[in-house]
Amino acid sequence: MQHQKSTYFYAIGLSYKKADAEVRGHFSLSHTAKQNLLAQAKVNGIKSLVVISTCNRTELYGFAEHPYQLIHLLCENTKGTVEEFQEVAYVHKGKDAIQHMFRVGSGLDSQILGDFEIISQLKFAARASKKEGLLNSFTERLVNAVIRASKRIKNETELSSGATSVSFASVQYIMNNVQNISEKNILLFGTGKIGRNTCENLVKHTHNSHITLINRTKTKAEQVAGKFNLIVKDFNNLQQEINTSDIVIVATGAQQPTVYKTLVTTEKPLLVLDLSIPKNVNENLKELSNVTLVHMDDLAKITDDTLEKRKAFIPAAEAIIKDTTAEFNTWLDTLKFVPTIQAIKHKLTDFKNSELNTQRKKIADFNEDQAQLISNNIIQKITNQFAHHLREDSNSSDESIELIKKIFQLETTTHNG
Repeated sequence: MQHQKSTYFYAIGLSYKKADAEVRGHFSLSHTAKQNLLAQAKVNGIKSLVVISTCNRTELYGFAEHPYQLIHLLCENTKGTVEEFQEVAYVHKGKDAIQHMFRVGSGLDSQILGDFEIISQLKFAARASKKEGLLNSFTERLVNAVIRASKRIKNETELSSGATSVSFASVQYIMNNVQNISEKNILLFGTGKIGRNTCENLVKHTHNSHITLINRTKTKAEQVAGKFNLIVKDFNNLQQEINTSDIVIVATGAQQPTVYKTLVTTEKPLLVLDLSIPKNVNENLKELSNVTLVHMDDLAKITDDTLEKRKAFIPAAEAIIKDTTAEFNTWLDTLKFVPTIQAIKHKLTDFKNSELNTQRKKIADFNEDQAQLISNNIIQKITNQFAHHLREDSNSSDESIELIKKIFQLETTTHNG
């Protein structure tokens, strides 16, 4: 790949909006897959790339000559195919890609409006890219601007007021559909982030003391259980616990289903909630008449008063995004003319050096220090004047840059945003 070619900033990906849980599962990136993808990007000459993969979306933000380079990287490192990607995906370029990252990071694009889980993913992803030398100043500045916008939205609006996220929606579903909830046996299988949040919401809202936790790594389950005074069982007891439960919540991070039809031997009604991507409960559970299987995509369809109230704060959130985007774009515009200002400075310095050489020969007691000081100050004042004009007059800065280049016969290199 030749580096002289223009590269543009792209956001490519898929989300819950067009891709169902199964398809999102195909494009889900494990920690190792993300590392491999970043390593591959470097080999392919990509200079900056940020990768996020959550239950609701997988996205790549990066500089490329063509978006296909990024799509190819994603498909190489997941089970997904290019054809499948094209059916459900989106590709944003330049200012649209910038806007997309702002909307995602601000909870406006979340499956549950105002869910800010994504912002910590974005921070983590940017850190991982920086570690690999894959975070240029443009992307780093953009991520920081998005973090700032999301903080302001959280503090200045009530877009995320009331309890939030998939874990809350699952508890709300249980409370709306199960009677005498405080007397039911609940099993939580998996104690990752969603599992922990669900556990907290369960304890808080159901006043139930019959909650059992199981996790492949028992110590992790014990840490969560200790906080809420719950029971922990061994992974080997999974089948037995499923069959003594009324409600099973599955929040594991496995790549293959961990709960399937043959594990269920009970005849009594059993509600199973799958909060995992890829799905961790086999669809064949639906064949059992006593089992109700609900996936997180079904949960997000629950519209509650909280979400209705939140919608009122969308305009305020959008105004904050507009504000922060404007600041970022101003910085971007100044980047545009930095090469021109530097070129003017070099040109004026050449004039200065040639003039000082001439005067040195002519003047017997030539004062080198004074001459350098005065001429450098004048150069600085002239370049400041140009910089000020370009900054203030951003609408016609492109024409001004062209004119300045013509007058001073400048050669500069430029980058595309």
